[in-house]
Amino acid sequence: MTTFDDREQAFERKFALDAEQEFKASARRNRLLGEWAAALMGLGSVEEYAKAVVKSDLEQPGDEDVLRKVFEDLKGSGLSVSEGEVRQKMDELLAVARDQIRNA
Repeated sequence: MTTFDDREQAFERKFALDAEQEFKASARRNRLLGEWAAALMGLGSVEEYAKAVVKSDLEQPGDEDVLRKVFEDLKGSGLSVSEGEVRQKMDELLAVARDQIRNA
């Protein structure tokens, strides 16, 4: 095996590790977002709602399905939260989740 082959395999392993960590961070962000939204809505079953938010991410590629679920649920519960505020919270929580995954 050549040095080039070793290097290529190292890059492939790094790419796979980065993709796995990003997937885990996204799932953790969704759970944190669900906990945040459940607390705002005053739900008694915070963990159950957080799981529902994580599950909603599997409906379509991207984050729009999660955003739509949380925003619609917040709006449906009578809270005046904008879509931009939910999107901003998602960004904040993604940074938190990435830090938690890196430090785990």
